[in-house]
Amino acid sequence: MKTPAIARIGRVGVANPSNVPIRHAQIEDLAQIVAIYNSAIPGRMATADTRPVTVASRRPWFDEFDPARRPLWVHATGRHVEGWLSLRSFYGRPAYAATVETGVYVAPAAQRRGIGQALLEHAIAAAPALGVRTMLAFVFAHNDASIALFARHGFVPWGRLPAVAELDGIERDLAILGLRVAPKAAPA
Repeated sequence: MKTPAIARIGRVGVANPSNVPIRHAQIEDLAQIVAIYNSAIPGRMATADTRPVTVASRRPWFDEFDPARRPLWVHATGRHVEGWLSLRSFYGRPAYAATVETGVYVAPAAQRRGIGQALLEHAIAAAPALGVRTMLAFVFAHNDASIALFARHGFVPWGRLPAVAELDGIERDLAILGLRVAPKAAPA
């Protein structure tokens, strides 16, 4: 299958808007975003939710996103959302204003096509303009695919919380991955 086109700028890949359909999420996308999220619940690999969430319950979550500071991007073909990536404020205190928590989810039918990679590269490239200097990812330690995705993009282990989640009677560790992002270059 064809993977999305990526333009290279230094070490960071930047999604080419004319070839990679990444855009800011719209309220019309919320049902598909929720469906993708809910599809990850049964596998017990990507979320600590154990039951499906509703579109109504996710509306306040959706409303917290701000394209200028804390965006929610979708990778879509036409109106069909294939994956999404969110940047959320970390810990909600002013001293952490330049730190975000990164979440990425891809629809099962669209996995292994480079969509998660394109979304993550897009977010890393956009981070300086958003005032982001540190990106975090909280990933279940048994989720090898997600850990590998983040590692390929420069995220490194910053910590591990042992046995903090219980999924179907099994205690799971949470890996904390981090990436320092180069600040936005000053105009010459």
